[in-house]
Amino acid sequence: MPSISVDLAGQTALVTGASQGIGKAIALALGSSGAKVACLARNTEKLEATASEIRSAGGEAMVVAADAIDSEAAQTAVDKLVAEWGQLDILVNNAGITRDTLLPRMTDEDWDAVIATNLRSVFVYTRAGASAMMRTKRGRIINISSVSGLMGNPGQANYSASKAGIIGFTQTVARELGSKRRQITVNAICPGFIASDMTEALGPALEQMVKEKIPLGRLGQAAEIADAVLYLASDSGAYITGQVLTLDGGLTA
Repeated sequence: MPSISVDLAGQTALVTGASQGIGKAIALALGSSGAKVACLARNTEKLEATASEIRSAGGEAMVVAADAIDSEAAQTAVDKLVAEWGQLDILVNNAGITRDTLLPRMTDEDWDAVIATNLRSVFVYTRAGASAMMRTKRGRIINISSVSGLMGNPGQANYSASKAGIIGFTQTVARELGSKRRQITVNAICPGFIASDMTEALGPALEQMVKEKIPLGRLGQAAEIADAVLYLASDSGAYITGQVLTLDGGLTA
């Protein structure tokens, strides 16, 4: 359950990368706040688990198995949601991967895969989602970037470039869609080190080193990112657009 309370009853949401981690936490939080949630990723089994949790809590969910970089699949997903639920109110672009290695060892495939999944996906889903939102003259688009897009991180030239690209994209599209006539907000969230299977794999020693770099002395939780999404998606976030919200325990302060 989210730690903040917002009422999203009657609204619909599409979350990419909803099968695990931050994306799953976001989908669950939106569902528990009353939104109908379309959960999108490639792994149908994991998506079904996310949707099942939403339904078990009394919410409504749809599973959309698709590749986040496929522009036709993006349009199809938005069209399906609108056909079933009438409109798209909230879009969360969360799909992302890493292919970490130092630049001299980074292959073309390492670069292209990360840029496509992390940045192209935001473009194709925002384009499809914005068209639906413009018809209803309302919408919230929330893009999950990273502190790596603000400060860089050795071994992540591709990842940092993709996440920095999301920030520039967010600020530009916020200006394009933020007219009085459209009333669509576009914001980015930059998580820092978030507790996950990936951070667990670091082992206790490396995890402690990471924590020592964070002023608050701990890793963030996926639920804390989900809470930020809820705020931006709610009526309380109606006057916030083109902003980059950093949730990193003070790492980039």
